[in-house]
Amino acid sequence: MQKYSYSAKLGEHEIRIETGTLAKLAGGAITIHSGDSVLLATATAAKPRPGIDFFPLSVDYEERMYAAGRIPGSFFRREGRPSEHGILVCRLVDRPLRPLFPKGMRNEVQVILTAFSRDPECHLDILGIIGASAAMTISDIPWEGPIGAVRVAFIDGAFVVNPTVSQMAASTLDLRMAGTADAILMVEAGADEIPEDIMLEALRLGHEAMQPIIQIQNQMREELGKAKFEPYVAAFAPGAQDAVSN
Repeated sequence: MQKYSYSAKLGEHEIRIETGTLAKLAGGAITIHSGDSVLLATATAAKPRPGIDFFPLSVDYEERMYAAGRIPGSFFRREGRPSEHGILVCRLVDRPLRPLFPKGMRNEVQVILTAFSRDPECHLDILGIIGASAAMTISDIPWEGPIGAVRVAFIDGAFVVNPTVSQMAASTLDLRMAGTADAILMVEAGADEIPEDIMLEALRLGHEAMQPIIQIQNQMREELGKAKFEPYVAAFAPGAQDAVSN
């Protein structure tokens, strides 16, 4: 058992991705670190279920109270159902992953993100996207990644890449984006009357900032990546294309 570690800068903060020690039976597994935050990302695929007519990708974000040094306050002292924030993180991670799978693929794919430690100044949603991408990249699952992700803020007339939670309190822009080396795949933003030219510059800056993260994932794939299996791709029903075109 050997640990492999890769790191890159995202804004002013170091992002470190490690693999080789945890979840060895998963198709791909990594831990991603930023400050005192640690997130485990695993990706696994299975054969398609009989009769399935859609791509069954599921992304789960497992929040744990112990990650923030807390104990659940319920009588049973157990974790409850996912919070609204946890559900939104799942959706945020799903959106840039889904378009990069082979068209018509029916193999079941499961991505699980588990928070081990939560730094109060670090956002876990962006780490989740990067971690899921890294796990997919080194796995045996056919996928056209990797992708990078970043948050961009606009504070006192200046852009801040990968801001802390404290910095976001003074920002008039909350831009979360993900993309490949060549294009932006997903944008989610909230802003306080930001002009179009400022938004376009934020998108350009964010895409440029995520390139080092994409580069280390390409390096991981070259050095550690598994051979991709051949996916099961659903065929069109006989005559379906002719019926639609006509």
